[in-house]
Amino acid sequence: MYILGISAYYHDSAAVILRDGRIAAAAQEERFSRIKHDHGLPRRAISYCLAEAGITGKHLDAVCFYDKPILKFARLMETYFSVAPRGLASFMKAMPLWLRQKLWIPLQIQNELRAAGLAVDTMYFPEHHQSHAASAFYPSPFEEAAVLTMDGVGEWATSTIAVGRGNTLDMLRELRFPHSLGLLYSAMTYFTGFRVNSGEYKLMGLAPYGTPCYVDLIFEHLLDLKDDGSFRLRLEYFEYLHGLRMTSSLMNDLFGGPPRTPEGPITRREMDIAASIQVVTEEIVLKMARYTRELTGMEYLCLSGGVALNCVANGRLLRENIFRDIYIQPASGDAGGALGAALFAWHRIRKNPRIVRPGQDAMQGALLGPSFSDDEIGAYLDKSGFVAKKLDPREWAGEIATRLAGEKVIGLFQGRMEFGPRALGCRSIIGDPRSVGMQATMNLKIKYRESFRPFAPSCLEEKARDFFDLDRPSPYMLIVADVRKERCVSVTEKDVSFGELINQVRSDIPAVTHVDYSARIQTVSPEINKPYYDIIKAFEDLTGYGVIINTSFNVRGEPIVCTPEDACRCFMRTEMDCLVLGSYLLEKEDQPPFEDDENWRDSYRLD
Repeated sequence: MYILGISAYYHDSAAVILRDGRIAAAAQEERFSRIKHDHGLPRRAISYCLAEAGITGKHLDAVCFYDKPILKFARLMETYFSVAPRGLASFMKAMPLWLRQKLWIPLQIQNELRAAGLAVDTMYFPEHHQSHAASAFYPSPFEEAAVLTMDGVGEWATSTIAVGRGNTLDMLRELRFPHSLGLLYSAMTYFTGFRVNSGEYKLMGLAPYGTPCYVDLIFEHLLDLKDDGSFRLRLEYFEYLHGLRMTSSLMNDLFGGPPRTPEGPITRREMDIAASIQVVTEEIVLKMARYTRELTGMEYLCLSGGVALNCVANGRLLRENIFRDIYIQPASGDAGGALGAALFAWHRIRKNPRIVRPGQDAMQGALLGPSFSDDEIGAYLDKSGFVAKKLDPREWAGEIATRLAGEKVIGLFQGRMEFGPRALGCRSIIGDPRSVGMQATMNLKIKYRESFRPFAPSCLEEKARDFFDLDRPSPYMLIVADVRKERCVSVTEKDVSFGELINQVRSDIPAVTHVDYSARIQTVSPEINKPYYDIIKAFEDLTGYGVIINTSFNVRGEPIVCTPEDACRCFMRTEMDCLVLGSYLLEKEDQPPFEDDENWRDSYRLD
């Protein structure tokens, strides 16, 4: 039985296919279209998933869309009526798109699939937060668990509490629009000059540079928080109900000036706002989690929705020991809704049983996208004129580790592409975490992004405790923990510039140690990704350090690379030293001059 899940029309469109309830393939449309956060119907991702599942011209058993368009339209109309006559400009911008496209989603999907030779007889439309909850609970390693979802908004819900037992999933409570933790965080993202639905992770990364001096101000003026984690926003400070901006002029008065201009200088105010909203977010998440434990009595918690990608809050939630353990869906944003919709149909609607393997989730390491054989890679390299050396499989990991130890920056392309926002060792740029200058080099010369952005460590799972205060695996880079104190170097408190603050050495792995001595950790096991594990193990054999830098294989504004062509293009456009494509190694100095056919800095919309 094949079930296709789809998310589309808002941001991060994706497709997923289940074969008898197991995830056969999953991918975001942006990886194929090369448009970051692509929101269109995921035609290419659907084609990939069907090809990976081996379906050609056969009937799908069901297609599932990740929310209810009619209910969302009703919320939109009710909101506009409630704020009229304000909101006319926003109404006039939104309505043509809805009337032309979004109200006809079922028909559009049917037409697209039929054009591809696939008949569609059955379609399901779970609610948005049902899809989020299903994406977290059903792949989790728990037989039963509470489920907490938090994002901007679905149809009406912005946060929900559910309980999953076996193949059942029951929604218990919800917080409703316009009161939303995701929208509150996005409003602060907008106010500090970053892009909504894209720059929230920058705000999280900026927070440790600031002082949370606005926390009381935020609680006093912007929201009324209850003990159960529910809250009401004071809507006069926000414009997302009726305007084309996230915040009103009252927010300017509250923080002493207008929002930061995008790409403008980052001042102490932005750092302090980031620090403050992070503290507020963590307090709300903790209250929601405590109430969820009290309401459900469950010992385990599953998380999904965009707020679940706030790995700093996740780390604090773990340390508070409210639950025995938590599981976070690695594709917690809208892309993961495609997976949740399909799983909801398979288990909750079709009532198929769920197989749980304690300690092991069903996400297969999130390695669910396309892969390319050495034959395919070799043919592309020959055709394109790149100079490459094919490595002996026995020497592959050692050759890469030797270059890492020599402070080379390497693009790594191997295995199946990751599903979700994190690169996990298959479409990654890797480096030496011991290098003092590596963070600046990779930010400014490779990624072409803001210098304050931290990099994540990939660590051998069995060695994680040697480096970090972390007592469990973190395979999806969704938990922040402190670097162990014995590895840290104290920094003398003094007035320094922002740039000097960024480049201070704080541990013996300075390139992955953030300004607050924390790190966003990925633990790597041989069961999930043996080639990547072998690289880190070979690096440990050379240096004594079972940890390397891992960042996504792309430049700022570009989706993570999908194909060998994408990887070679990104490699040649940046100052990366080496590229590994499967078994092939490319050294930058060996390559012929690269003739670029576009001004890529103008092609990508900066996030």
